[in-house]
Amino acid sequence: MTHTLAGTPAADGFRMPAEFEPHAGSWMLWPERPDNWREAARPAQLAFLQVAAAIAQFEPVTVGVSTAHYTAARALLPERVRVVEMAHDDSWMRDVGPTCVVNGRGAVRGVDWRFNAWGGLAGGLYFPWDQDDLVARKVLDIERLERYRAPLVNEGGAIHVDGQGTALVTEECLLNANRNPHLERSEVERQLRDYLGVSHIIWLGKGVFNDETDGHIDNLACFVRPGEVCLTWTDRRRDPQHAISLDAWERLHEARDARGRRLKVRRLPMPGPLTLHAREATGLVAREGTRARAAGERLAASYVNFYIANGGIVMPLLDARTDRAAAQRLKRLFPARRVVGVPGREILLGGGNIHCITQQVPSGTRTRSPSAT
Repeated sequence: MTHTLAGTPAADGFRMPAEFEPHAGSWMLWPERPDNWREAARPAQLAFLQVAAAIAQFEPVTVGVSTAHYTAARALLPERVRVVEMAHDDSWMRDVGPTCVVNGRGAVRGVDWRFNAWGGLAGGLYFPWDQDDLVARKVLDIERLERYRAPLVNEGGAIHVDGQGTALVTEECLLNANRNPHLERSEVERQLRDYLGVSHIIWLGKGVFNDETDGHIDNLACFVRPGEVCLTWTDRRRDPQHAISLDAWERLHEARDARGRRLKVRRLPMPGPLTLHAREATGLVAREGTRARAAGERLAASYVNFYIANGGIVMPLLDARTDRAAAQRLKRLFPARRVVGVPGREILLGGGNIHCITQQVPSGTRTRSPSAT
């Protein structure tokens, strides 16, 4: 069983590495909920399968699957993808999985955030979420990594770091009353510094328009490398996203990172706007306690929701009109990595995209829990 640590990562000399630093592998969960994934999740499962196969070209992939779906998932997924039996409420590994931290000696540990399904009973997306709240602990058990249980309600998609002391977050998410209503901004910052090992936090305002996670940063902006940020952008002034992205652009230009650098901001054109089709909405099974989806509602589509793998970028293909331009921009931003596009609409229909369904474990010599050595 994983050893639970009493201190904090920062106090113990650990920091969250950037996603562009080397990985030991990636974790995912298998989509199953018929109230969130249309047609009993079969189209979504095929999309997740393609994401897993794409990432597996670059690094090891593990997929957690419930008992009921284990046999089918094992038959569908490539042999080189590890499949483990794992209960969960839904398949957003970025948010329910561990945020890993490393130290200067190459040791790896994991942060287990408190999870309340993006808002608990005040705007959360489903109930119950108790199995999701156990996922990070289970992953750390399997990886034999020591665990910090953070006091903060937070999700992996709400944070991005440059690996050199800077975190990027949004006010819409981390200051939302449905996450940590008892905490002021300064206290949220203190806990982020303690558990991410960062010294400086850059606050953006809102996330992508109509993002049901309450504005996760990983749909809006991310670090490409230290001192350089990729931001979702539209030139359409009447689009509600324009004002959001413009505000983010201005804040990023005014900001300095932990090392005092000005940031270079790279715009990534957004797809769409995309909306939920009637035939897609009718494939969902309504369930009490789960957020309903209606035909015509705006989807929070963004190419920033890509995954950085060892030597690769796995990006969502969302709109034939803009996919190629987005891929070309990402190739320029990551010249040393191979850009692979995977159809992302089915994942988007469930409320997120490729970054949201993945969680990396950084490379390192690994800190094994005493009972696991």
